Amino acid sequence: MGGILDNPKFRERRFVFSDRQDAGKKLGACIRSHLEYPDPVVIAIPAGGVPVGKEVALALGAPLELAIVRKIQIPGNTEAGFGAITWDGQVLINERLREALGLSQGEVDAVVTLTRKNVQERIARFTSGRPFPDLAGKTAILVDDGLASGFTMLAAIQSIHTSGPARIIVAVPTASASSAERIAAEVDQLICLNIRSSKRFAVAEAYEHWYDLDDREVIEELASMVDR
Repeated sequence: MGGILDNPKFRERRFVFSDRQDAGKKLGACIRSHLEYPDPVVIAIPAGGVPVGKEVALALGAPLELAIVRKIQIPGNTEAGFGAITWDGQVLINERLREALGLSQGEVDAVVTLTRKNVQERIARFTSGRPFPDLAGKTAILVDDGLASGFTMLAAIQSIHTSGPARIIVAVPTASASSAERIAAEVDQLICLNIRSSKRFAVAEAYEHWYDLDDREVIEELASMVDR
């Protein structure tokens, strides 16, 4: 089980970041001042993790890569999911939630098929088919804009393990206390500036300015890294 590094000044607070860029800068500064990782590679989860990951990568002088993971949506509810699929095709299902929802195997298979297609489309759109980087012996720093249930991040961690990094770090601006503990148990270190233990948790409540990024904005963020 890895440790958790947070910012005591931000505990239990809402609206501690102006936007994702501000969160990424604060997160990058925290990592740079407290920890030193050899051969870091920042790996952001699109869409919201990209602007955060970009700032972390700039702070560490590290390359920015993508971990394309999509939640498996609950039929009829585009906001919630009961699992996730990663860029290498691994599927992680929240079996307890699936049973509670009463989903048949046919319903699950249909949604998984659609999600696989979406993952492949995003890989083509964001990476032009470029293969996932070789992480052997390196420090993989997985970044997103926050952890609610943490299930998408768990799926990413599962796939990152197969790439053989020397260590896996998860760095996020905000997380629920329960998700922070769950994720920390699976990695070498969790860095989360804003941890909140309230029963009703929303990632958006850590940000003064919050909106969903579209694909165009993700591509622009990635292009700006290439230009540097």
